[in-house]
Amino acid sequence: MNFELSDEEQAFQAAVRRFGDRVLRPNEQKIDAEGRIPSDVLAAMADLGLLAMPVPVEYGGMGASAVLTELAAEEIGRGDSSMATAVFFLLEAGWSTAFSLHGTEEAKREVLPPVCAGKAFLGIASTEPTGGSDLAGMHTTARREGTSFVLHGEKSFISGTEEAKELGGGHLTLAKDPAGGFDFLYVPTNTEGISTQRFHNMGRMGISTGGLTYQDARVPEKYLLGTQGKGFGLAMGGFSVARTYVAAACIGAAERALETGTKYIRERSVFGQPLGKFEAIQFELADLWSQLEAVKWQVRRAAWLIDTYTLKGDTSHRSEVDRVVSSVKLAAPQIAFECVKRVMMWHGASGYTKEVGLELGLRGIMSYMVGAEGGLNIMRIILGRELLGKDFLPYK
Repeated sequence: MNFELSDEEQAFQAAVRRFGDRVLRPNEQKIDAEGRIPSDVLAAMADLGLLAMPVPVEYGGMGASAVLTELAAEEIGRGDSSMATAVFFLLEAGWSTAFSLHGTEEAKREVLPPVCAGKAFLGIASTEPTGGSDLAGMHTTARREGTSFVLHGEKSFISGTEEAKELGGGHLTLAKDPAGGFDFLYVPTNTEGISTQRFHNMGRMGISTGGLTYQDARVPEKYLLGTQGKGFGLAMGGFSVARTYVAAACIGAAERALETGTKYIRERSVFGQPLGKFEAIQFELADLWSQLEAVKWQVRRAAWLIDTYTLKGDTSHRSEVDRVVSSVKLAAPQIAFECVKRVMMWHGASGYTKEVGLELGLRGIMSYMVGAEGGLNIMRIILGRELLGKDFLPYK
């Protein structure tokens, strides 16, 4: 792996950073307060090719690599530290990859161009009210009737439920097949028989979270990804991609927080000297920067592994991919949360105010710790499985 970015990658990263500084930062408080990403922000993202950027050019995307997409996720997390825009971005980037790889030609030509243009939403629906990662306990079913699949059940804590209704679009949905496998289907949210419910989160307010209820909702067979009953592996591959971009967004938000904090402790004078001269603060900065830098390059490695193996259908390094991806999804949200928290504390009382803006990141990053493509303990279970073997799984 070459750690040096190409000239094209560096230029792209710089362009996305300028976009974050010019468009996202001035809007992040508005996004949080109004509970939506403004349409002109989405239009600007589409103009830059940022929406569903891994989609091949023939379907409206830019055919971006996982490494290039990871760079964009970092910069979007840096630009809008509330994480709302990052969630919108990474959902479309991660799950459009799965759609591009496994969807039917008819469905790709119908669904992907409007997603890339910012005129439709694409997300993932796997979590249910009875459990997130306990897929064996899934209750939502998909039975085949002629040239359609009929869905019945409920999904919960799903990102983008309102956006999929308002913009158009839907979610890649995992459902139990009568034969005992899993079907992975693109399900438009405005399908007859689907109703939605909105939840109210503590953070990342600019993208909705809610529930989806399927009352015998009929979905055409063209929306099946892969083959019937074989959708579980496709969904897990999609999670590996999306988790990498989650970690990247956390890196961007954490770097911005540390930059804010470093500037503050250079300039803030207490007891006759800069705050940064006190070892208690200086050593915290050194520890946080070191941990963040280590995780950052492991995230880059995860993206490289996805490009090198996962996206080429090479399963020979599946265990390595799972180890690296789960480790960065475990580590990045925690170090990002710690960076924001500590910088807030360096600021004292002002760090607790909305004017400083650090609390946006604290609330947004928390969503990546409790869930959002898998909670921290699920990452630990995956790592335990890969390090010790399946015999050490806490469930059968």
